Formats: sequence, structure tokens, C-alpha cells
Amino acid sequence: MDGTMERETKTNTGVGGSQTLMRGLDVIEAVAAGAITLQQLSDTLELTRSTTHRLAASLVERGYLGFTPRSGYRLGPKLLELGHLAQEQADIVQVARPHLEELAQSTEDTVHLGILDGDLALYLDKMPGKRRITISSRVGDRQPLSSTGLGKALMLDHPPAYWDERFAAEHADRAPHVDHAVWRERMVGYVAAGRAFDLEENEDQIRCVAAPIRDARGRIVGAISVSSAAQYMSDGRLHDLSESVTQTAQAISRDLGCTITNKEG
Repeated sequence: MDGTMERETKTNTGVGGSQTLMRGLDVIEAVAAGAITLQQLSDTLELTRSTTHRLAASLVERGYLGFTPRSGYRLGPKLLELGHLAQEQADIVQVARPHLEELAQSTEDTVHLGILDGDLALYLDKMPGKRRITISSRVGDRQPLSSTGLGKALMLDHPPAYWDERFAAEHADRAPHVDHAVWRERMVGYVAAGRAFDLEENEDQIRCVAAPIRDARGRIVGAISVSSAAQYMSDGRLHDLSESVTQTAQAISRDLGCTITNKEG
């Protein structure tokens, strides 16, 4: 093989191949954004019609796009298949773990991950902090929703009637830490803020900040919390931690396919 042919082969399989791949992905994203005709795609991508048609035709052939003569291009069945597989493979514990470790390192406090299990919060992971504090939670524990920060974060999208139901059920045999009307007003504020607090409601002298994790459809599928002794969790620090906790929850959500950065009730 002479030098010229070798250079051409390397171009086609190296940089040229990568450029074609990136352009193909650009076509898919443009169709997803609403560009459905060949001319719209050509204009959006700033490519010639012939190049755009070649890329789109290849994607239609592989099932990544669909095409109807009078309707134009649409996302294809292959993307539905891959999306379903990606969602199945996105184990929330595995996805969240590096984020939890980083949050525990930066805050020096205990970090939890949990999901809704029936009408309880199920703890799936726990990262101990550096402080010499004993927090009784364990992986596999199920805790009430209305008194834990994690539980409240998991309920942020639920209707207020459900909040009231859980509060009444969970305090049927014990006096609540806070008056129901005050608790409900706080819940409304938590929805607006996109995070929740535990103000020593579940465990004496333990306070926490929690925020929800969302999936590709924007649904709450889990929550994280940062917990510490009340002496390290003043009202000011609770609010200061809110940003880092919600940002971490949003980062996990993005890794699960969520494109919603903030959802207020």
C-alpha cells in the first residue's frame, strides 16, 4: 500500500469516521428537536442537502430514524429499544455511588440513598461521614415518609392528601414531633424549594437535608440525604447544604436520563 492510499484509509477510518458518527448523532438530535424535513435538517446542521440526505437515509436504514414521505422524519424504533435497555441497565445504586462518595467527602457527613417502597422509604446505600456520630440507619432499613428527610423528598410530587394520610398513619401510635399544620406548611415549602429537611423528627439530635432523584421521564425514583448531629446542622448550614445536595441529586438524575434541572410544585 503506497503512502497516499494509507493516508486516505486512516482518514476514512479515523477522523473522517468520527466526524460522520458525530454528524449522524447531530441528525438524530435535530429530528428530536423538531426538524423533520430534509431542508430543515440541512439548514439546522449547516450541511448540504445531499450530505444530509445520505446521513438520514443511513439512519433510517438502521432504524434510528423513521421516514414518511408527506410527514418527514421521526425518531425510529431502534431508539425506543435502546432507551428501554438503557433504563433497565441504569441501576440507581451503581449510578449514584460516585456522587454519594463525593458528597460524603465534601460535607464530612453521612449520605443516604433511598427509594419509595410501598408507603415507606427503603434505604439502598449509606456513605458514613468523617464525624464521630452514630446514625442508626442501615442499608435495607425501611423508615416512615413523614418524619425522614429522605421520605419527604420522595413525596414531593405526591398530592397533599397523600402527605396527610402518611402523617396520620405514621403518628397513630406516637405523638408527632411537630404540629400537623406546621408540618404541612413546611411540605409546601419543600416542594417549592425542591428539597426537604428532617428537623430531628425521626431521630433525636439528628437533622438532614434531602433532595429527589428523577428518571428520564422526570418522575421521582429515589432521593438522597445528608445527615448529621444537630450541633453540626444549624438552620444556616441546612440552607447552605441545600444547594450541594440538590445539585448532586440533579447530577444523578442526569445520569439516569433526566433533562429537567428543576421542578417546582
